[in-house]
Amino acid sequence: MGKHYMLNLYGCPFELLNNELFLRQIITEASIACKANLIDIMSKQFHPHGVTVLALLSESHISIHTWPEKGEAAVDVYTCGNARPELACGYLSDKLQATKSWMGSTER
Repeated sequence: MGKHYMLNLYGCPFELLNNELFLRQIITEASIACKANLIDIMSKQFHPHGVTVLALLSESHISIHTWPEKGEAAVDVYTCGNARPELACGYLSDKLQATKSWMGSTER
């Protein structure tokens, strides 16, 4: 059916994790990097900090939830077809300057 990647990022700078516009931009770029087709993107800035971004793809979705006060983010990428979700994960990890990460995946 598809490929599902879960990515936990640690040691990311507060300023990046709490920047809603930056996160929307890199999710958009990650969808391009993994050869997916972005349909729409929505986001929510939480107070005092934290952001959730969800990208709807023709192939499924990419989401990110951030905890800037901890330097952590959780990423979920699910795709079907020819998209390469592992490329989105690598791209997001690099852009968020993670010092440590964990990635799990399933393919069906």
